[in-house]
Amino acid sequence: MVNVLLAGGISMVVALLGTPLLIKFLVRRQYGQFIHDDLTQHHHKRGKPTMGGAVIIGAAIVGYLGSRPVLAAMDASGLVDVRPSPLTLSALLVIFLLVGLGVVGFFDDYTKISKERSLGLTSTQKLIGQTLVTVVFALLALLVKDEQGRAPASTAISFVRDTSIDLAFAGPVVAVVLFLLWANLLITGASNGVNITDGLDGLATGACVMVFGAYTLISLWQFNQNCSSVPGPGCYEVRDSLDLAIMACAIAGACFGFLWWNASPAQIIMGDTGSLSLGAALAGMAILTHTQLLLVILGGLFVMITLSVIIQVTSFKLTGKRVFRMAPLHHHFELLGWAEVTIVIRFWIIAGTCVAVGLALFYGDWAVTL
Repeated sequence: MVNVLLAGGISMVVALLGTPLLIKFLVRRQYGQFIHDDLTQHHHKRGKPTMGGAVIIGAAIVGYLGSRPVLAAMDASGLVDVRPSPLTLSALLVIFLLVGLGVVGFFDDYTKISKERSLGLTSTQKLIGQTLVTVVFALLALLVKDEQGRAPASTAISFVRDTSIDLAFAGPVVAVVLFLLWANLLITGASNGVNITDGLDGLATGACVMVFGAYTLISLWQFNQNCSSVPGPGCYEVRDSLDLAIMACAIAGACFGFLWWNASPAQIIMGDTGSLSLGAALAGMAILTHTQLLLVILGGLFVMITLSVIIQVTSFKLTGKRVFRMAPLHHHFELLGWAEVTIVIRFWIIAGTCVAVGLALFYGDWAVTL
């Protein structure tokens, strides 16, 4: 537990202190956000520094890697009796998603800045980038095994644990192809979901703190109830669960530190650099903790806001009428006259409720198996 909290604490401090430095750099380079003309209530944000997700990514990596020498020094001095755990493939795969989609988001943000428009990469360009990163992640997660023959990911579709629905029914080769498609759906969906949610100051950042916090608890529980150490009907066959908890807490801490500067009135925007990378990392945590479909509940706020866009587009194409005054959903409430802070806080409450329900389902499954 000490190593988990240490990673989260370090990443939070790095993000808290590093963000103002990034703000000054971005202001000097005039890397500012462009606002869609329809969002007249957000025109005051035009030119605000963007690409703040870079500091979240950097802080999370520093927290994850930096906690180890700090913990080793504390152990050597006798302050704690905990030795740092080795680096694992599972956590490195989450970092790969975080950085990989962060690069895609960076090019998207930079295109907006350089061409002075609210649209960055085309949907095709963004999809190609997401797919390339996802394919590498999925192949490594499924095919690289440890000494016990365990891979970080499984071909079984999972909810709170692996279910009986296994893609391997179609044969080993087809199973890999199906897993690539499934992983791509999860990662693309999650990254775009967080991206769509990132429309109000602090909204997506605060929700990510909660969901990554949930994955910290889930991974810790899986580590304490791992089948290799605590065999039984309720144990978990999850590889590298402790290191996943360290990684999840590091990302949560980075988001928490960044939120100080991103909360209303935001001094910096995370941009696609942050939203795409955080969404991909969430999907990576879901895949590697074998809780794929549980992410739909834990990230219920992202799902709800994404569905509002799908409903709006579908309704307009089929009937020519709009269901909401504007999509995504948070802009609908803005046009109803709600203050931005009010919307963010109430949506945070929804996000927290979704996380609580997801954790209850996860723990409840374990409890009934005893």
